[in-house]
Amino acid sequence: MVGPLQSMSNANSGATDDGSASGPEDTESTERLGGLKLWLLLRVNRLTLTASVLIVVFAILVVTSQIGLTPLREIVANQDGIEFLFSSFIGAIITGTSIVVTINQLVLSQELGAVGSQRSRMQESVKFRQDTEDTISEDISPPEPAGFLFELVDGVQERADELESAIEDERDAELREAINDYTGDVRKNADHVKDDLEDAQFGTFEVIWGALKYNYSRKIYDARKIRVDHEDSLTEEANEKLDEMIDTLKLFGPAREHFKTLYFQWELINLSRGLLYIAVPALTVMGIMIMYIDASALPGTTLGVDNLVWLTSAGFVIGISPFVLFIAYILRIATIAKRTLAMGPFILRESGRDEDLG
Repeated sequence: MVGPLQSMSNANSGATDDGSASGPEDTESTERLGGLKLWLLLRVNRLTLTASVLIVVFAILVVTSQIGLTPLREIVANQDGIEFLFSSFIGAIITGTSIVVTINQLVLSQELGAVGSQRSRMQESVKFRQDTEDTISEDISPPEPAGFLFELVDGVQERADELESAIEDERDAELREAINDYTGDVRKNADHVKDDLEDAQFGTFEVIWGALKYNYSRKIYDARKIRVDHEDSLTEEANEKLDEMIDTLKLFGPAREHFKTLYFQWELINLSRGLLYIAVPALTVMGIMIMYIDASALPGTTLGVDNLVWLTSAGFVIGISPFVLFIAYILRIATIAKRTLAMGPFILRESGRDEDLG
């Protein structure tokens, strides 16, 4: 598991927009998804992140009242600040919640269709599963997304073992070294990904996290490059094993994209449900603040802070809570989408590549 304080990848650390590490070492794959920034964007529970942001906002509002600015009671008494501030929240909450739920329904409407289209989707899904089973030499693949990806990655490892065995007696030392380095990287990356996928449950982020850590695009490129660089030295058996390796890696892209799409739909449903849960209580609090709170409310102080500041700050935090929840979910969805823009043997970001990569 990648810790939140591991050094973050940058343009030269092997980060790629398709979710693939671009360096030959597995440590780059780990660092690529490390760092505090990506830990916040991807790993932190969305409700925990929302609560943390709201607590920070609340603390800032309370502390600001203590730095010698105009007292809140004076502003409320002279400018009717409570009504001005909280009345705007009512329209924003209603409009924002309606828009998000509408977008969610538009996304989910793609799942609706006539029996013919649904049957076609079913046939394509079964065919892809059968193609995968034939490629990785499994009688039947697991039905769970995590288990399916686990077996697919494991199949790549088996192809790596077969490729290494095929060049054991090869006299070309340069070719043996290139293939041994390649298969070693395949095993290391696969071991890390399988550890994450082993107990992952779809609906949590763990499945997508494991998929993001697998640098299949780089592996496809490296396998093709070995063939081009050592075309005269490769035996027919080694060429066949390279083909099988590439064919197995090609299956990972569509599988990841399919599960990513399902995960996005899952997250949008959770977002819509969360907003609906929050919206009514938030609107109720906004109504209470407008109807019953003025400059004379709750006289006195608590911990040296005016009680009106505590109350108004809490009301403000509740008012922005739907928006902060929305941001928390969209940040994760947008980050995943950006890091998986390209499917297949494409690396979109500048990376720690060999010079001949261009």
